[in-house]
Amino acid sequence: MTTTRPRTFDIHAHILEKYTVAALNAATPEAQVSLVDTGPEYSDLTVRGVTYRKFPRGGWDVARRLSDMDRMGYDRQLLAATPQTFLHDIAPEAGRIAAQVQNDAIIARCKAMPDRFMGLATLPMQSPEMAAAELARAMDLGMSGAMIGSHTNGVNLDDPELEPLWAEAEKRGAFMMIHPVKVAGIERQKSYYLQNFIGNPLDTTIAAACLVFGGVLERFPTLKIILSHGGGFTPYQAARWIHGWAERDEAKVRLKGEPGPSIDKLIYDAILHDGAPLQFLIDWAGSKRVLLGSDYPFDMGQYDLIEVIDGLRLTDAARRDVLAVAAEALVPGA
Repeated sequence: MTTTRPRTFDIHAHILEKYTVAALNAATPEAQVSLVDTGPEYSDLTVRGVTYRKFPRGGWDVARRLSDMDRMGYDRQLLAATPQTFLHDIAPEAGRIAAQVQNDAIIARCKAMPDRFMGLATLPMQSPEMAAAELARAMDLGMSGAMIGSHTNGVNLDDPELEPLWAEAEKRGAFMMIHPVKVAGIERQKSYYLQNFIGNPLDTTIAAACLVFGGVLERFPTLKIILSHGGGFTPYQAARWIHGWAERDEAKVRLKGEPGPSIDKLIYDAILHDGAPLQFLIDWAGSKRVLLGSDYPFDMGQYDLIEVIDGLRLTDAARRDVLAVAAEALVPGA
């Protein structure tokens, strides 16, 4: 193992500064966002009447974020909006305005600290045409792609109306990160925080399957799709998908070739909370398709990833891939 600390790039991080909250509410009354301190370390984040308690200080306090990054050993972060403020369920024009406000705030933060931060846009996914236009605008202003939900109000990512977005993303080489939202099966996951333990990886898996079996990655072969939280259950069940496609006509309705080549295009963050599953993921997908990501600042994030990666069976080159090199090759502008 090399004795020189390689550079690091955290590609999964969320931010919602207090001035962004004020700007959101001023720009569109449909946003209905508040961030109220409940002590020195936490705030209550309320969006359209739903409160997320114990939103960590680092989510809005950039000085705390920088201190945490230094302590965890993260040189740079790829900033994205919080999933609570994706606001896919408001009117399209209001969604466009809300996306632009958040994107402009992240762009300003990245320009102020370009050595520490890069940005991903949030998009008004309730209008695919507006989403494609906002992706173009945000990337023209320096963003590297977008973080989008695993579905939009129940509409999966293989919906034909999303084709203009995928075309724009492929044309620009956008880094498109899929983050779970409003997870499936919530009626059976209301206890024990299962909506996050199981629901989040489940919804990421559904999104990945729709992108594969919907033929999206077949039609847009250079599209960059990054799956949150280690890809959910996708890596563990990929062989089942390949077997199923060969056996079932339903799987061939939109995917004309077998699913292996599409699955092989998927990229993953490294948030698996233990070395053994992360070792499997890197062995299975390769070090150029597994990227350091913390999910900062949320409590389900992973903040010991460098230590975990140091304990894996990796060559120096593979370790550098996971820590930064692979992401730098995928993120426009990195």
